[in-house]
Amino acid sequence: MKKLLSFALAALFLALSPTSRAVTREDYVKHIESCEAILREFMADRAYAIPDSVLRQARGIIIVNSFKAGFIFGVKGGYGVVMVKKPDGKWSLPVMLNAGEASLGLQFGAKSDETIFVMMDDATPRLLFNSRFNVGVDAKAVAGPKYAEIESMNKAILTTPVLVYAKSKGLFAGATVKAGFVSRNDEANCFFYKTSYTMPELLYGDFVTPPAEVKPLMDFVQKIAP
Repeated sequence: MKKLLSFALAALFLALSPTSRAVTREDYVKHIESCEAILREFMADRAYAIPDSVLRQARGIIIVNSFKAGFIFGVKGGYGVVMVKKPDGKWSLPVMLNAGEASLGLQFGAKSDETIFVMMDDATPRLLFNSRFNVGVDAKAVAGPKYAEIESMNKAILTTPVLVYAKSKGLFAGATVKAGFVSRNDEANCFFYKTSYTMPELLYGDFVTPPAEVKPLMDFVQKIAP
């Protein structure tokens, strides 16, 4: 928890910094590491963990860390990463995203800063190729079942394009949600991976050798969602 808090504070500092501040590669490393920490914390707590039956069918996963950038203006934003499962069963590089304000708090009386979107078909991840993907609008999204609910869940839920996992109380499995938006961040990915390839090639190609900093996240996702 302390590690994740330090990541959140670093992200907040970055958001509040003057626009003239150059974003460094280390900033992006912290973004990726914080997304890994979020996923690990979800999976370590059975109250929030994604069931094996969901992960086995997953075709993509988005991990979002959102935050409030200022008390005066109340601007909410954040960042995330997306990974897809390729036809050979291997998971892709984590590709960086921008994230916008979610409405989970308005709908359920609780604000969630850490959210995981599990995409259950091959078509939905490709919607991210557009400039902006609105979760729950461009593709139907429902609250995903937790471990405690897996025995009684309606199996039809696994055919929903996006299953949402958020640390919000009152978010019941199967409840329809709208959870803000994510957008591609080609500038960050080109800078971090030192390539001119953009999101489609990074997600579905094998043109870039994974740098050491992304391997822990890639290995963990491969382990929990083989």
